[in-house]
Amino acid sequence: MKYKFLIVLFLTAQFGFSQIGGQNTYQFLNLPVNPAQSAMGGKVVTSLSYNPSMGLLNPANINEDMAGQVSANYMNYIADIGYGTASYAHKVNEKYGVLQAGVTYIDYGNFDGFDEFGNETADFGGNEVAVSMGYAYQLPDTRFSFGINIKAITSRLEQYSSFGMASDIGVTYYNPESKWIFSGVLRNAGGQLKAFDEVTESLPLELIFGMSKELEKVPIRWHVTLENMQEWDLAFRNPSRDETDLEGNVTRDDPSFLNNVFRHTVFGVELFPNGGFTVRLGYSFRRAEELRVIDQRSFAGLSGGFQIKFNRFRFSYSYMRFNQAASSSFFGVDIDLK
Repeated sequence: MKYKFLIVLFLTAQFGFSQIGGQNTYQFLNLPVNPAQSAMGGKVVTSLSYNPSMGLLNPANINEDMAGQVSANYMNYIADIGYGTASYAHKVNEKYGVLQAGVTYIDYGNFDGFDEFGNETADFGGNEVAVSMGYAYQLPDTRFSFGINIKAITSRLEQYSSFGMASDIGVTYYNPESKWIFSGVLRNAGGQLKAFDEVTESLPLELIFGMSKELEKVPIRWHVTLENMQEWDLAFRNPSRDETDLEGNVTRDDPSFLNNVFRHTVFGVELFPNGGFTVRLGYSFRRAEELRVIDQRSFAGLSGGFQIKFNRFRFSYSYMRFNQAASSSFFGVDIDLK
């Protein structure tokens, strides 16, 4: 029997930043969908962009500016683990609006196989893919739009495979005069139809709220996102951060209420959001806190990137730190086919 438990341990450790303690399967669904998202902290749901991959996170933001746009994104996540997304949006007609199709994948690379006695066996690999279809509808004579994604998810880890279905349901309010945007989305609602073995696992359900505004006289758009609102208590005690004085008294690491509030919060900002060159910055309090090392400077919560426009092409890049071991670069190309 090959080391199935090692694979499970590896995956839950790597994706724990996005969902509590790796409690769910298909954790790759919580990774940023493109460099713009990665640069602004990873979970911005208030971006009414031309980029069709934004609809992979919040289908309510699918709009006519996405029609005829293609987006392809790739990140070398950790070691030989490759992650990416691709999406395209097509306008059906004036009556039915825009449809968006996308794919999200992660390839874990190859592993050396061994049996329980340490004897070499055949090498094996693992990958996961989600294929989605999204649609948004704006209520007539209102500033509200509703959207839904339907996702088919497949996963293969060594000889084990799984299949599941999920949906994202979102709502967005946009005021074009004041440039205020308010949005909320329930992500990954669904379940496994075929389990890896005998135990059916839950999907990484998440409730996200966000708001943003583009300033009138300054070329800045800011975003505030509240992630993982389906589970309020994100803070936990870390015994490695307990402090012991000379008399042996222990001061326990005990996160405060305010600490827990901030762990839900992600800040993002775009400089020159409508220009040919855009700079993006973000800060995730939760990632910063969970990756913090005592007596050592850590910039884990910070992320950043930029975008350059060349005629019909847009090139994006972001830099983000998911763990203490390494940082990740995210590359994206968007093409206007209209």
